[in-house]
Amino acid sequence: MKQYELIQIAKYLNQFSRIHSIVRVDDTILRIRFDRDITLYVSLHRGDSHWFMCDSYERARPYTAPFDILLSKYFNNARLEKAEVEEGNRIMRLFVTSRMAYRADAYVLQLEFTGRNTNAIILDTNGTIQEALRHIDSRVSFRTVRVGEALLPLPPREFNETPQNIDDIKEYLRASYTTRKALHVERVRNTKLASLAKKVAKLERTLGHLDDENELQAKSAKLANEGSLVLANLNEIPNFASTVKVRDFEGNPSIINLPKEARNPQEAANILYTQSKKLRQKAASMYIERENLQAKYDFLLNLQSMVQKANSIEALHILMPRQNSSKWRKKENPSYEVFTMEGYKIMVGKNEKGNITLLKEAKKSDLWLHVKDIPSAHVIIRTDKKSVSQNVLEFAGRLCVGFSKLQSGGYLVDYTPRRNVRMGQGANVTYVDYQTLKIFKE
Repeated sequence: MKQYELIQIAKYLNQFSRIHSIVRVDDTILRIRFDRDITLYVSLHRGDSHWFMCDSYERARPYTAPFDILLSKYFNNARLEKAEVEEGNRIMRLFVTSRMAYRADAYVLQLEFTGRNTNAIILDTNGTIQEALRHIDSRVSFRTVRVGEALLPLPPREFNETPQNIDDIKEYLRASYTTRKALHVERVRNTKLASLAKKVAKLERTLGHLDDENELQAKSAKLANEGSLVLANLNEIPNFASTVKVRDFEGNPSIINLPKEARNPQEAANILYTQSKKLRQKAASMYIERENLQAKYDFLLNLQSMVQKANSIEALHILMPRQNSSKWRKKENPSYEVFTMEGYKIMVGKNEKGNITLLKEAKKSDLWLHVKDIPSAHVIIRTDKKSVSQNVLEFAGRLCVGFSKLQSGGYLVDYTPRRNVRMGQGANVTYVDYQTLKIFKE
């Protein structure tokens, strides 16, 4: 962000008397509410740090790092003394007085829009670092950012900018969000769709190479029949024979290739029966494997559709969270998918088995969602006995409709605590004391 923009934003902020609340809503985005009714956002993304305004920004999860704890402690409901921009730098400081435990303390939130070292740093009035969004050590920069140390000033610099007057700062900040959002959403969406396309193609190959259950059953029956024919002709088959000609039970001539490892006809029959049994068991398990893979494939296709239609970065990251770099990743559940929004787990059944599993595992206070009077995916919101916001409810409703085999149009989604839902046969249920959402599927 340019320095002249920061100067005019600081001038706008100085009309407010209080920071009502401040919270991190994304890894590098802060939401600051001034005087209860004006909300601004600060993106501290390296390479594109900026202020912006928008109607809402869905929070995927709560942040509880030391930085977030002190941010809430020192700046929530704090008196805003002034906002200023450092001369010769793209650094804005918010000076506040925080009243805690019958005493008033002064703190500074320093927002640095400085490219690679973009940061948010909490300081006391002596310039000592209390916490920071990003900790920086001497291996990265001459200017370290460590708790308990004094923050060194950045040397001033000259900016090659042509200052422009911003007539309507609110409109300017909304336009900043809209312009960046369109480009960012498209870029993130394409990245996630490319990742999904690889997974879909891999599943298609796996499904295409699965053995056919009917062919396995036919081979199993053939081997069992050959075993029976060998037993019926034990006295006519010499030991160590590799091929025998016999007549089947209808009197037709039949040629049987005996197992090479068989030393006598009895052993050959036993091996043929064993091979038949293995093929029969494989055919039975193949049905289960195909069903699970098909459910996963259908789920990915529905996820592709929802990612394609998502119109915000927040929704995209909820549908497909950023990859965890840790090698200890949670194992994927084959029967249901878990999404996280505003700290709430939202679980969606991938098939009938997944729906049944969700119903059995849900707690009494969890919320259950289902499309009214139509077969659909079951959705569970893990509430932990807390009230769920309308945003979370509506997003869960969209998941319920989106992951069901439904055409475009409007649908009613019923929801009620799990204790009001009674299981019947399979995933069929009856329920009482419910409320209803209206959800539209494009």
